[in-house]
Amino acid sequence: MYAVIRTGGKQVRVAKGDVIQIERFPKKTFVKGDALELPEVLAVGDGDTLRLGSPLVAGAAVHGVVVREMRGPKLIVYKKKKRKGYQRSHGHRQNLIEVRIDSISA
Repeated sequence: MYAVIRTGGKQVRVAKGDVIQIERFPKKTFVKGDALELPEVLAVGDGDTLRLGSPLVAGAAVHGVVVREMRGPKLIVYKKKKRKGYQRSHGHRQNLIEVRIDSISA
């Protein structure tokens, strides 16, 4: 059984036992072992059958456990104006959580 969930403005295909990295929710901290429910399920598939939501599948949820809290790779934003001597460099690292999917209820 697999599901397509929406989190952090992205869609992710998950199955039981998968470990995924998603954007950390604003103003919330997590500790290793915290239970997490991801209710925005867009589709649920099981073998040959596929249930699509419009936009969400009613009564479906994905449950997982936080493995760790981490930061993503550094992304460099670089601006330059030719012939003017203007250069700006700015770095950004996204806060992420790593989640192990325990169950998909549909």
